[in-house]
Amino acid sequence: MVATSRRLFFAFWPDQTIRNGIVERRELLGNPGRRRVPDHNLHMTLLFLGNQPADSMEAIQAVADRLRPPSMSLCLDRFGWFRSAKVLWLGGEAPEQAAPWVEELAEGMRDLGLRFDARPFVPHVTLYRKIHQRPSLPEPPPLLWSPPEIALIESIPSRPYQVLRTWPVE
Repeated sequence: MVATSRRLFFAFWPDQTIRNGIVERRELLGNPGRRRVPDHNLHMTLLFLGNQPADSMEAIQAVADRLRPPSMSLCLDRFGWFRSAKVLWLGGEAPEQAAPWVEELAEGMRDLGLRFDARPFVPHVTLYRKIHQRPSLPEPPPLLWSPPEIALIESIPSRPYQVLRTWPVE
């Protein structure tokens, strides 16, 4: 059976060293909930597209081909909690070049006629889901991350996220 839609997002996908650093910092939280994000799915979402027609894949990638993601350095130096999403995260300040590039990517997707919930870029890696109350959050040691590429990722229920394609940063 061929899928008619695919659940997609653009993200910074950590290498093993950064992934280990994120996991080490997550350990500082103890065990605040049962819905810990699996290590292999840790990432930083740039633009969440959600379910999109499978036949739009080529056009989505063509938009990303035209845009040159800028090089940026991230400093993940705080834990936080999004009340409405009920997630605990590790994140930091957005580099100034990030938001304009993410908006340009979102505009390209809108030009394709895709419908999605374009939210402002808030640099964070979700660590736990279904956290109903804000726990006491320690201060983690800073983790410096200069992602060498962005990735187009597919989310398939009950499976690890799949990296479909990457683009180097400039």
